[in-house]
This record gives sequence, C-alpha cells and structure tokens, in this order.
Amino acid sequence: MKATDLPLLSSVSRPTLHPDGTRAVTAVSRPDLVADRVVGQLWSVNLDGSGARRISRGVNDSSPRFSPDGTLLAFVRSLGDGPGQLHVMAADGGEALQLTDQKLGISGWRWSPDSRRIAFTAAVADEGRYGTVVNLGPGAEPPRRISTLKYRSNGFGYTTDRRRQVFLIDVPQIDEEPRYAAAPSAQDPTPEPVVSIPEPRRLTEGDFDHGDLAFSPDGSTLAVVSARHPDRDLDLANNVFELDLRGSEESMPEAVQVTGNHRRYGISRIEYGQGGTLWFVAGDLGEHGVDFVGRGNQLWVRDAPGEAARLLTDPSMVDLDGELTVTSDGALVHALARGRVQLLQIAADGAVSCLVDGDLEVHSTDSLGGAIVVGYTDPSSMGELGLVTAEGLHSLSDFSAALRGAGVTPLEELSVTTRDGAEVHGWVLTPIDQEEPHPVLLVIHGGPFTQWGVSFFDEAQVYVDAGYAVVMCNPRGSAGYGEAHGRAIRHRMGTVDFTDVIDFLEGALARHPMLDGARVGVMGGSYGGYLTAWIIANDQRFAGAIVERGYLDPEAFVGTSDIGSFFSDEYTGTNPQRMSEQSPQAVVGQVTTPTLVIHSEDDLRCPLGQGERYYAALKRNGVEAELLIFPGENHELSRSGRPRHRLQRFEAVLDWWARHLPSAANPKVQRRRR
Repeated sequence: MKATDLPLLSSVSRPTLHPDGTRAVTAVSRPDLVADRVVGQLWSVNLDGSGARRISRGVNDSSPRFSPDGTLLAFVRSLGDGPGQLHVMAADGGEALQLTDQKLGISGWRWSPDSRRIAFTAAVADEGRYGTVVNLGPGAEPPRRISTLKYRSNGFGYTTDRRRQVFLIDVPQIDEEPRYAAAPSAQDPTPEPVVSIPEPRRLTEGDFDHGDLAFSPDGSTLAVVSARHPDRDLDLANNVFELDLRGSEESMPEAVQVTGNHRRYGISRIEYGQGGTLWFVAGDLGEHGVDFVGRGNQLWVRDAPGEAARLLTDPSMVDLDGELTVTSDGALVHALARGRVQLLQIAADGAVSCLVDGDLEVHSTDSLGGAIVVGYTDPSSMGELGLVTAEGLHSLSDFSAALRGAGVTPLEELSVTTRDGAEVHGWVLTPIDQEEPHPVLLVIHGGPFTQWGVSFFDEAQVYVDAGYAVVMCNPRGSAGYGEAHGRAIRHRMGTVDFTDVIDFLEGALARHPMLDGARVGVMGGSYGGYLTAWIIANDQRFAGAIVERGYLDPEAFVGTSDIGSFFSDEYTGTNPQRMSEQSPQAVVGQVTTPTLVIHSEDDLRCPLGQGERYYAALKRNGVEAELLIFPGENHELSRSGRPRHRLQRFEAVLDWWARHLPSAANPKVQRRRR
C-alpha cells in the first residue's frame, strides 16, 4: 500500500440483521481525497454469500438498524457539512425520510420493541451558544464560567454547555402522503412553512451527559447510562438509570438509579435480556472510582431489580472491547487476546464459548433468530462481514479487494524473552522483493492500554512499501495479556515498557539477518510519542525519531488535557519527584537524535503545548528538530482526520525518513532551498 491508496481503506459498521434471516445491512465508509472527507453508504449483504449491493446514495450514511418488525431501516445521514440526523426508509429500499433536526446532531439511538418509536441522545446547546442565536458567532459568545475539572472532550470541545440529553420520537408512516408547501395568495401572502420533521419528546434534563440506551423487552422502560452522583467530577464512574415511559408525556420521567449501590463502574454498553435481566459491559474502577489503569472491561448481569450485579468474566485475564449483544443463550462479547479480538458467548451462569478465533479482530456483532453476523478486520482487510456458524466464520463480503490489489505485506509473529524473563509479543513486516538489508522502523502504539493486532494496519503497510522493515510489539502496559500485564507500568512509566520495546527490537534484529541493526528509526503517537521521547533520551542508537501527539510532560498535562484530571495521577502518580522521573520533558536535555514533532491544533487529549514545549527544548539544546502542526485536527488525525491531511502526514513522515533513514524505495533527495 502507498500513501495515495488511502481511498482504498474501506471499513464496515455494526451490521444489522433483517428478521427474515436473509440479509444484513452495514455502512461501508472510506476516506475520499477529492471530497476531503469520509464518505459512505449502506450496503445490503446476503447471508447465503451471493453478494452485496449498495442501497443508499448519501454522502455519509452510517449506523443502520432494522426495526424489530423488519418493515423499516433507520440510519444516520450527514447532510453536507452538517451534523448527522436520523433517517428512515422502507426495509426493501426507497427514499429516506428525515426524522430529526437537532442543531448539533444526534449520538446514539435505539428502536423500541414495537417498532413505533426511537430513543436517541443529542447534545443540547445552552441558549446563545453554537448557533442558537442567528448571526452570533463563536467569537462573540459570552465567556464560559467553569466550575468543574472536566469540561472539554477531544473531538467535541466544551461539554458543560451542551450536555447530551435523551429524546423519544414517534416514527411516522413511511408511505403516507407528503406535506406540500402552500403557495402564496392574495389572502395569505406568507403562508406558514411546512414542518415535516416530527417533534421529539425530551426525557432528560440537567447538568449530566447521557450515553448508551436500551429498551426493556416490553418497551415500557428505557435504560440509559449517565453520571449523576455528586462527586462525578472527581471520578470516572457512571451508572444505569431507568426511565418509566408510561407516564404523562407532558412531564419528564424520573430517572431511577439501578446500579452503583454495590461498586463503582465505568459502563460502556447495556442491554436487557429475558425475564428482566440487565446486562452491561463495564470496568471496575475501585473504591474511589478512578482506578482504571490496566483494568479491562468485564461482563456483568443484574438478575432482578434491587439485586447486585454478578461478574461473569475473570478480570485477571479477560479484557472486553465494550461491545455487547444479548441473545436467548446469553451475551455475545469481544475479548482482546494477544493481538486478536475473539467473539465469545457467555451464558448467565458464566459458561464461556469461543465462537470466533484466529488471525482476525471482531469489532461488531448482531444476532437474531439464531443467526450471528460480525464485522471484522484481518491481515488483508480493513473491514468485512462474516456469518458465524458451527463450522466457523464464513466471509460474506470483499470490500478490500482493491486494497489487496494495491499490495499487502504479510506479518510475521514474534515473541521475545526480555532481560527480566518476561515475554513480549509482537510482529515484524519486511519489504517484499528487496534483497539488501532493510532499514528498520520501531513503531510504538498509543494507549498505553491498547494493543497492536494482526489486522491490516495502514501505517505499517505504507512504511514497508517504502522499503522499511517495521517492528511492532505490545510491551507491558498493553491490553490483551491480562490485568497484571496492563497494570505493570502504573506509577512506573518508562521502566519495563521501555526495556520490553528495546528487548523486542534486539530480538527481531537477532532473528532477521535482513534487518539492518545499524540503521534504525523510532516513532509513535500519544503514549507511543511518550515512549519514543523516553527512548531517545536513554538510547542514542537511532538515526531519527518522530514524536507524534505525545504525552510528554505529566505535570503540565494536568489542567490542560481533557483527561488531565485523572490520567497523570493514575499513571505517573502525584509525587512531583516521581512524576519528573517518568517525564520525557525532564530528560529532553539528553536527546541528540534528530526529531520530528507532529501535533494537531485542536488536540485536547494531548494538547498542542505538550509538543510545542518539547520541540522548543530540542531546538534550544541544539538538536535537529522540526515541528509539524495540522490545523483543524484533533488527537485522531492519523485515524480519522481529513483525508488530505492524512496524506500530507504520510508524505511528511516519509520525507523525514528519506532524509534521516533513507531506503532503496524512499531515497534521500536534495531539498531545494526556500
């Protein structure tokens, strides 16, 4: 894959199964360089493997779900540059009808069991902000009075003046006569405009955000995830609240808390099961509600109202990705495991069956009438749908055919014993059909509690196509290897994670004679930027480094990052000396490696100041350094930024390596003087 092949990166959304069991619908999206945005439409995929076809024509259609009775298909459509709004069309196709007109768009949503209503969440702006007053721009709005520690979110912005609230909407008849605008007349020169979008009923209010939703089986209750406890600004906990929908529509229903009396959870997904059971995926946040480091998501079930939820998975070994589908046989969840993501079925008694395993990562699931369809990625695909049977996983789509045609380099799995006897696991990619020893790029993931996996990774593919061997591993602190592995760097960043990465690099060099150990570069983003900066302060072997959107100064992170109120406290601790001992900014004076610092202007996760201070210190110390700043982008630039910015980032990265670590396919060229 080359950088210019970005438009071939097609990914799939959560599939939705039609009740007749013949087909599933998914949204297929990709970056488009001409439109300079992500584009996508809905595709219908036959379960008999006979093919797929596009069924919508929007610029960006996403999040499809069939109504329970199978007559309608609802989805989110972005109109031009506007926010996403709910639309609905007949299940067998036809023109879509817009259901919402929320000024800031909608977030999550769910069908009611009777297919007559849809619940959704949407950010509600305070009056006078975000376009609620015509011609009042953001620069003319009144000042914000902040009284909380948490008030911004990366990729969203300020949160306290536009909380996500819950709404309920009646779904109109899709085939009813459209309403037509009245023509002006002498008697009525300015007739009332036609309002064709139904008015939703608002169900919540207050200074709280609301997350995942679930209807009870009889549709009388709506469960929602929210943080409403008094000390919510000081912890990461949230709870499930139930809203009784049987009362008067003139008033908002009371939100009754149904979890949280027994422990503090960080809940991501909820679903009702048979007999009133409530299932949820959540992390156990400990006594104070902030102990999140290395703690993977687990599966819980509350059997009856008032009872404590039961833990069904082993926290020491299991780490779930936050997805949940409840069936008559229990729950379908996704478990991270050594660079893979498995599909597990877990019964109410805790019995576990692995339904999908192997060299792939399951990222979404739907199940209906015994059929199970998943969205997944693998070493040669950015996203496909597959049918799960007793014989295994059967692919139903081939959205990445063009990507494979552009060239996909296989991965080689590798495990290395570290200096203290632990195992570090990862992968090596080497250029195809190149005989001379390859320069090497050590690429470090973010997180830290994430994992490199077996699936297609566009960055590694671009670098290997440019003539570099790529070395990637999951050091201690990563997800997918158990809780002890994930928590190993708590208050010890830059210790065993540093030695794990270096030992894995040494192991890869020793086992691969085609890897040139005299020509090595290092790069990473976010936590990967942290560890890159830490490595070049403690190991001078590298020809160059790229520090991207890095977590570089733990002390300055507090009060500037959207997660600054808790992240440094839990990862590096609060003792100033101990924080300094884990800070790349504190040891930047030891760096001599030429370093490119990449950051985004709107990054609220690792704010721009982290990169600017680090870059300034490099320059003041006489180190060859450059700072590349992307306007209008946030922490997710490399994954979901504007396509042209993503291409420009790749070009800058390859230019840096051409100058400091040239390869046969990416040679050094004389730069013109400006």
